[in-house]
Amino acid sequence: MLALAWAVWRRQKWLAILVFVLPLTAATSVVGFAPNLYQSTATVLVDRQQIPEGFVRPTVTSELETRLRTISQEILSRSRLDAIIRRFGLYANRRTLQPSEAIIERMRSDIRLDFKSGDPQRRGSTIAFTISYQGTDPDMVAQVTNALAFSYVEENLKARERQATGTAQFLKVQLQDARRRLDEQERQVSQFKRRHLGELPQQMDTSLAIIDRLDAQLRLNIDSQGRLGERREALANRAAETPITSEDRSRAGGDNLARTPESPAETLARLQQELRTLRIRYTDQHPDVVRVRSAIADLETELGQSLGPVATATPHSRPLMTPYPGRLRPADDELAAELRALKAEERRLRDSIALYVSRVQNTPKLEQELKELSRDYDSTKELYVSLSKRYEEAELAESMEQRQKGEQFRILDPALPSTVPAAPRRLRLLLIAGVLSFGLAVGAVVLAEALDTSFHSRESLRSFTSVRVIGLPRIVLDADIRRRQWRFRLAAAGTTLAVSVIVGISYFLAHGNDGFLLW
Repeated sequence: MLALAWAVWRRQKWLAILVFVLPLTAATSVVGFAPNLYQSTATVLVDRQQIPEGFVRPTVTSELETRLRTISQEILSRSRLDAIIRRFGLYANRRTLQPSEAIIERMRSDIRLDFKSGDPQRRGSTIAFTISYQGTDPDMVAQVTNALAFSYVEENLKARERQATGTAQFLKVQLQDARRRLDEQERQVSQFKRRHLGELPQQMDTSLAIIDRLDAQLRLNIDSQGRLGERREALANRAAETPITSEDRSRAGGDNLARTPESPAETLARLQQELRTLRIRYTDQHPDVVRVRSAIADLETELGQSLGPVATATPHSRPLMTPYPGRLRPADDELAAELRALKAEERRLRDSIALYVSRVQNTPKLEQELKELSRDYDSTKELYVSLSKRYEEAELAESMEQRQKGEQFRILDPALPSTVPAAPRRLRLLLIAGVLSFGLAVGAVVLAEALDTSFHSRESLRSFTSVRVIGLPRIVLDADIRRRQWRFRLAAAGTTLAVSVIVGISYFLAHGNDGFLLW
């Protein structure tokens, strides 16, 4: 096996050397002529909120990683990167050859953002992050890295303050709108209560108490009228027993004659009104209701009337009495005046009772309407109180952000110029180039041997023909020697020219061009 390999090496050594040298020379030239790439890194620490959240709740509650990615989109935008490129004069050798978009994309690829978590097992526990940038000038790279880190710090402050201010303004507008709606609903409720004063649900107990008091007064009034009637009746009996003189008759002719205290029709109407009043307070089985109904039935039987409306008796339907003697006339007039006053008071009491009864009857309907108004008012008031509390918290959070007491980014380790290039990693690249060149050489030798149809040993010739092979002499002519020499000279010159061309092209492509560099 070793003998075969040695024989193949002797035949194809120049091909193997050429195929090995040319790629290796190209890779070595590119790696050697490529500029050094330096990298600087700045560490930014995340300072948590200085005021405990139990006292001031922050309005910026998004995850830190999410906000960092949002800030990165802002900082890595076209306008911001273009300003940095012009400020530091970056990629000067590319501006004339590539469009601005390609240069900006290249700068984005040169920037790296890495998170440092306090607890690797838990998400959202970022306590710091690093910003890295690479370039050919170490001092300029450090300056650009620090500028990017300061941009992150500044943009975080602006974003938090902007979000806190926007939240406070939004809550302020919502609070003003809720206040307007609350005022309008308060006005509607107030107008409703003023319009239905005395009929409101909370006044129903008062109305019932007033009805009880008026009913008691009405009873006393009716009792007083009864007693006055009895007194007038007794006075009339005395007048009937007392002889009437001519002077009494003449005096009675110019005066209003006495009338009966109350007709049966008026008594029936009064009892019916009293029955309606009692039914509001009591059931039909109550003794007072039964008593009044029994009295009404007796009067109706007496008058021959139904329970329908009763015609009110007029003063002219009352029969007149005999004129009173002169000494009894003042007493009768006084009783008549008291009776008229009691009847007037009775009418007033009945009207008041009817008014309060109508209020009590209308209360359930008004209660439902008031509930609907109050429901909207209560919900709006609850919303207003909630918005007011949130607005106060948002104002505190806004003040905290403006005073820079909230979560902040602080540059912990600024970027420093690097003394050791980060790329290219020449030793690793050369090793890779050597391995690949060796593989190409081996492949070229294997391919050449596969395409070679000549015989180089007796065994190969014997395997090809059945003729007995005694020997395989080497026949070399002078023409072969001269042709081999010319081939060697041409191959050497071609190889030298190829190497020179490869070195020149590598220098042209790699010198000052960091596009060939690898991390």
